[in-house]
Amino acid sequence: MKRLSLIDSAFLMLESRETPMHVGGFNLFTLPDGANEQEFLHGLADNMRTADSFQSPFGDKLKVGRLGMLGPLYWEPDNSLDLEYHIRHSALPKPGRFRELFALVSRLHGTLLDRNRPLWEMHLIEGLENRQFAVYSKFHHAAIDGVRSIHLTQSMYSADPRERIHDSPLSMAARDRYLAALDVPPPTETHLRNVAEMLKSTFDSGSNMLGALRQYAGAWTGSSESLTVPWRKVPASTINTKVDGARRFVAQSWPFARIRAVGKALDGTFNDAVLAMCAGALRTFLQNHGELPRESLKSMVPVSLRRPGDMDSSNAVGAISADLATNVKDPIKRFRKIKASMEAGKAMFQQMSPSEAALFLQLIQLPGLALVPLGLATRFPPYSTVISNVPGPRQPMYWNGARLEGIYPASIVTDGIAMNITLVTYDTQVDFGVIGCRRSLPQIQRMIDYLEDSLVELEDAAGISSAGAVKSASSSSAKASPKAKARPKANTRSKAKAKAKTKPKPKAKTKTKTKAKAKPKAKARSKAKPKR
Repeated sequence: MKRLSLIDSAFLMLESRETPMHVGGFNLFTLPDGANEQEFLHGLADNMRTADSFQSPFGDKLKVGRLGMLGPLYWEPDNSLDLEYHIRHSALPKPGRFRELFALVSRLHGTLLDRNRPLWEMHLIEGLENRQFAVYSKFHHAAIDGVRSIHLTQSMYSADPRERIHDSPLSMAARDRYLAALDVPPPTETHLRNVAEMLKSTFDSGSNMLGALRQYAGAWTGSSESLTVPWRKVPASTINTKVDGARRFVAQSWPFARIRAVGKALDGTFNDAVLAMCAGALRTFLQNHGELPRESLKSMVPVSLRRPGDMDSSNAVGAISADLATNVKDPIKRFRKIKASMEAGKAMFQQMSPSEAALFLQLIQLPGLALVPLGLATRFPPYSTVISNVPGPRQPMYWNGARLEGIYPASIVTDGIAMNITLVTYDTQVDFGVIGCRRSLPQIQRMIDYLEDSLVELEDAAGISSAGAVKSASSSSAKASPKAKARPKANTRSKAKAKAKTKPKPKAKTKTKTKAKAKPKAKARSKAKPKR
């Protein structure tokens, strides 16, 4: 048996019907040429069920001791694992548009996992247009974090479209094959001694921790202007409300090069550009509801503490607090304030080992564990929202010849944090998944439009033309590659004000709308795929 860590156990202890604590999302695929959809998906399901030894977390269930959830918790093998229960086959009503897919994912993501079984589910979803299918999966956050989910994804698929994997992707064989491809050397005696010394120094030598705690305290007293910390100056908004169990999910993709170009043009990073893009969207979202607070929104930005090749740790993640500068109108000034906030947060961890960083992050998050059961999370939220950037595979991936078109994550919302934005960088694109409480934020689907508007605003402010980023949607559809045909396009924007809906593009079978009040400088730039 394997004992759960404090962080892993916390996800179980804080779970309720209103706040499910699982993460997941859907992967979008295009069928191989000539494949029959139903036969192909039945073959994938049958292949998954052939595993006889399972990589974690597929074969492990929760074991609770005499003290219940307040005592030590363990993972133990499930000797009566029922794969028919965990692997399910669904079909969308025709026509299978992304609207119907998102509605299904929203419903599936709002239901709790059965704690008497291993805490995961997979749903093979057929019926999409353009010979596509989707795989929705969810795992309890006690068993997996974002980076580990990407490890699992890569262990299940192949970079070779001609490769046919006969081992079940749930099996230990799939895990071992993936680790062998990573070429992670086994630990030597020297490595083991270094690890032991590092663990010892975590508790015996607190100089790095002390320095970080001094900086943390300085942020509370106001002596550190750029460093943002949880619970300090987090404004009240509709995002920081009580939630129920129903969810609403939307997704979209943007070219990686387009977002990175904004970061480079403004002397920042890709992650700075992502945060600025989200900040502009959140600002518009709240403005349109007449609820933009004077104080800036704050975001939790998870950072991975996982070592290369680590597929065993359930959660190896920390967090930086970012000031989103949503009270700043100018996009350049907003970007610079976000960048300064992130640099201050990173600087606090620079001198710490991963173990020290993990311990420090647990210490500063402990107050939140007490607020949730007391029902005070909405009155004292640590952050306004969560924006998480998970690095994915940087080359196309295939599942027995089916091309992986996108990885769209769906994460957790809780009381006090009713919206979560998670993105995965995959191949040449960035796949966003936005999830929120259906009751608190019924118009969360508009965030997709606001993210595009925000990116356009940043590009215009930085002086980046559409030619300098990516081809326009109209030009790309005229020369559509097979890859492009399989994906729906994003909203395009015209220099002139549109008076009616545009007709669907010749080779993209999804409807596109131009905004009635498009910005004069806004141009069609996004090769986004799923929308609402």
